Amino acid sequence: MTGMYRPRVSTYWWLSQWSYLKFILREISSVFVAWFVVITLLQIRALSGGPEAWAEFQQWLKAPLLVALNVVSFFFVVFHAVTWFNLTPRAMVIRIRGKRLPDFLIAGPNFVAWLVVSGVIAWILLGG
Repeated sequence: MTGMYRPRVSTYWWLSQWSYLKFILREISSVFVAWFVVITLLQIRALSGGPEAWAEFQQWLKAPLLVALNVVSFFFVVFHAVTWFNLTPRAMVIRIRGKRLPDFLIAGPNFVAWLVVSGVIAWILLGG
């Protein structure tokens, strides 16, 4: 044993600062992102199974537990996307004429693209 001093750290150390909590929530949000991937794959399988399979799948999605899970998942997926878009300027440092491009000019296009794609999808789904 080296005899090094190791201060005791609480299991909930990540609750002490917003940046730590945000990091942990972003990591947890990956589970909900995976849930949406599973739901999407199940939808594709139901669609390929014909009208009866699709109707059964739609009925399954109406279960209160699944509705609640999907609502919570939606908020976590939005949180996941926003936090990752906001991290883009730290991962992608762009310099023009020796000066660093402001964060909003790097993260901003991600949000604009997200808004445009969401708008196009909403337009298609609402019968455009």
